[in-house]
Amino acid sequence: MALVADKKGLVLARIPGTSVPLAHTIFGASAFILAFIIGCYGHYYKIVKNGVAGYPDEWFPSVSATTGDWYPERNICQIFIALTSGPRLVLCYLWYLLTIRNVPADGSKGFAKFLLTNDIIRTIACGGWVYITSSDDHDIHDIAMIVYLLCTIPHVAGTIKTAPQNPKAQQYRKMFAYTFFGALIPMVYFFIQHNVHRIPGAYTYYAFFEWSLIISDLAFDAVCLIDFETFEFRVVDIGMGGKREGNSSALNDLKTYGGSEKGVGAAIGSIKPFEVISFAADVYLGFVFWSMLTSLPLMIWYFPLWHMGISGYEAFLFCNVTAGLLGLNFLRRGIERSKGFVHLLSLIGVLSYKIADPAHRLMAVAAGVSLSLLTWGATFFGQRHQNGRAERGVLTLALGLVLHNVVKQAWWANNPIWPIMNENTGGQNMVGLVLGVLAAVQVMLRKEPGADEPQTIESHKKGESWLLAAIGGGGYLFCLHSMFTDSTTISRWSLGGYPNTGPQPVPGGLMVIAAMAMGLTLSSKRRWVTSLIWWAVGTAGLAVLHFNEGDVGFAGGIVFTVYALSLFPALFRSLSRQPPGRTFLLAMLVYNFLALAHVWVVAYAFVPGGEVMRERTDYVLIAMQTCLLLGIFNSNSSAWTVISEVKARSSFNAARVYAKLSLIGLVLASIGICYNRLPKSTPQPHHPEHKLITAGIWTIHFAIDNDMYNSELRMRDAIRDLELDVIGLLESDLQRIIMGNRDLTQFLAEDLNMYADYGPGPTKHTWGCTMLSKFPIKRSTHHLLPSPKGELACAIHATLDVYGKEVDVIVSHNGQEEDLLDRQLQTTELGRIMRESDNPFLFLGYVVTTPGKGQEIYEMLMDGGHVHDIEVSDWDRWCQYLAFRGVKRTGYARISHGGITDTEIQVGKYQLLEDHPTSWDRSQSIEDFKKEETYAQISEHQVPEGLRFPSMFYGEGVRKHRFHVFDRPYYYA
Repeated sequence: MALVADKKGLVLARIPGTSVPLAHTIFGASAFILAFIIGCYGHYYKIVKNGVAGYPDEWFPSVSATTGDWYPERNICQIFIALTSGPRLVLCYLWYLLTIRNVPADGSKGFAKFLLTNDIIRTIACGGWVYITSSDDHDIHDIAMIVYLLCTIPHVAGTIKTAPQNPKAQQYRKMFAYTFFGALIPMVYFFIQHNVHRIPGAYTYYAFFEWSLIISDLAFDAVCLIDFETFEFRVVDIGMGGKREGNSSALNDLKTYGGSEKGVGAAIGSIKPFEVISFAADVYLGFVFWSMLTSLPLMIWYFPLWHMGISGYEAFLFCNVTAGLLGLNFLRRGIERSKGFVHLLSLIGVLSYKIADPAHRLMAVAAGVSLSLLTWGATFFGQRHQNGRAERGVLTLALGLVLHNVVKQAWWANNPIWPIMNENTGGQNMVGLVLGVLAAVQVMLRKEPGADEPQTIESHKKGESWLLAAIGGGGYLFCLHSMFTDSTTISRWSLGGYPNTGPQPVPGGLMVIAAMAMGLTLSSKRRWVTSLIWWAVGTAGLAVLHFNEGDVGFAGGIVFTVYALSLFPALFRSLSRQPPGRTFLLAMLVYNFLALAHVWVVAYAFVPGGEVMRERTDYVLIAMQTCLLLGIFNSNSSAWTVISEVKARSSFNAARVYAKLSLIGLVLASIGICYNRLPKSTPQPHHPEHKLITAGIWTIHFAIDNDMYNSELRMRDAIRDLELDVIGLLESDLQRIIMGNRDLTQFLAEDLNMYADYGPGPTKHTWGCTMLSKFPIKRSTHHLLPSPKGELACAIHATLDVYGKEVDVIVSHNGQEEDLLDRQLQTTELGRIMRESDNPFLFLGYVVTTPGKGQEIYEMLMDGGHVHDIEVSDWDRWCQYLAFRGVKRTGYARISHGGITDTEIQVGKYQLLEDHPTSWDRSQSIEDFKKEETYAQISEHQVPEGLRFPSMFYGEGVRKHRFHVFDRPYYYA
């Protein structure tokens, strides 16, 4: 008989390494495929049904409904997931071995350990959402899913970066990674359509993208079948002593996909805290630059707004021409050597929020913009010969722009360090100032990053033109400022009426920020992003955005976003390689010209020569794209020569690694912000027990109060205290350079828990009208009323679901007194819309006329629309009016503006009662129709408590809001 020791070293079994990913794929796929088949066979109608709708509106089951709700599919799925867990954990460990095999002898294994830890957490999180279904514990299920998705980001990125050299495997991995992350955005969008807007059928589309995640996830890991062909498991008899004998020759000399020992994993492992602080300081100073640049035209706008025309303060827009001083060598070199100190001085633009006088505050901001622009220009010019430093410089400014968008997303489209913000309006100016000071001091005290980098870019600029660089740079700065300084601008450009609104700010803003990150990631592909084909792709996306509404237009906007941000390093580095004085001067003049044209298209009625640019956004976009074409033609990577690319690669790659990690962090922050901003409950009217509708109208002067501070918080308080169920806000389109690319509907709708219809978007060339409602918006149409001479008038015609019945509402902003023909045509059109509706109707609008019989415009509105004026005896009105039909009017009040604007709030209370006629007889004469309302008033003590106006507005009122004109509300029998 042979002894056991005699078998020492004998290989008892050989198992291919590919068996691990193969088993993982088979068991994992079987879990979901079998659950799907069994679920559809046994419980089809149950698993397609959800809290909003069932079959036939919903006809495809979601993953969670298929695998988590019913026996036996739930149990089958869980059994196979349990079988998957073994191969999964082994796969994680094998990938760890594969990764550390590529670490140089003097390198760190930290990244490999991080990746292994992340993958184990991800595996446990998968068990969390599989075995704890939403029916068991909804919160734990969601938390496990979120942890799983968050861990997927480093899992995918780390796997791609540490994979062995195998182009085929990498191609598959990238394809499945793109499909996985690409599906997240539409999936979130359809989930919000289902969960927030409660649209039947939306969950079916959500389910398709949810299943695509499962497929992409399993396929991504299945690619290990290719990588593990070099692995083999061996069961070896090691003898009675149990001592192993090493065999180093058995290890394969694999290299990472990058082909170098110092790959991205090594670069991440070699990150130094001081470099991180230095990079973060520059990004924050970039954020400060974009904050001040975007606040300047917003503050300039305050003055023509109150002057109703050119005020003279518009000249401050041209403060940026001081960039021409960069042509003075001694000044430019002095700024470059002392850029930390000049950055510190530029913070006067942030500190200016303390200045009460609007004109002086504007002057301080203009000074801050000039100093910051000079500093960044001198910095770029000084770095022009060093490839790594130049790349780092432009990327920090680009990341400052993305950070600007993320911060504005967290503050509902406001920037907390703008000078129109303060501690009373939700600002964090002092925090922003302190961070700015710390960043500037860090720049002053540090050794300049990459200063010892050898010259890697030739000073000779073969084929480049300073003129084309300046035109391209100016057009590009305008493009970024007008379209990418707020994450919701793209969604507002593509806005349509309900239900074709396109993505709302949540999650639309996340999609835009992700597209910006993708564009910056692609920016390293210089030859591609500066090609004519890529320009044509971007132009096509812009055209789709401009000419289409809803999801189609938004999709075009996403394409244009990726395109535009991919140009950032190429165009700004091209600009920095030219003679700085004349180049930066002309670039700023081009930017100013386009910015003024951007304003002229809507403000044509108040500016000289306005008719030339009336409603011609297309002219502006054509000019902008032409500038970009000239710029990218000039900056094409074939036009500049790299002397020592090998030497430059280290610092260049380091800049790109820092940038990519920053972008991941910013996108994750945006995801967290969007999740935090999701509605927590369905809007409810204030007094459903009385079937009451409290509706009002308010012209809010672009959410800038009389002292040039943001007024959204005070508006919120007034709307809340007045218990408004529906309100029309006029002069509300803030998605323009001169309004700061803001969006007041985000904060008001979310904080007040109301539905919002933004109204005609910025491409419709109106001053805007918005409707907020506690009642669901079933459908709406955005009207551009006839305006042959004056400013373009807008209106929203919406149908609301009010206590189970349809009620129509119009919110309108008509033209000015000087344009009688416009007012006649606009009022005729409003009358037609109201007259043709059979539903109860509420009119909330701005119609310039005096009330009463014999007043042409007034009669065209009331008689032409077959509606009743809310109070015929109220003669002291000029522009704002309330009217109604088919509801019982119970109250009317006029409340002072409280310094927020120059226009009061008008509020009416109405009841939608069963015994009150809700339709009107079209054969009835207007005289008989008018007789239906007696306007008989009653005293307040005769009115039930729930139908009364809040008593806080009597006397001196609250926050300067009080009952005025009558000094009390009117109540009606």
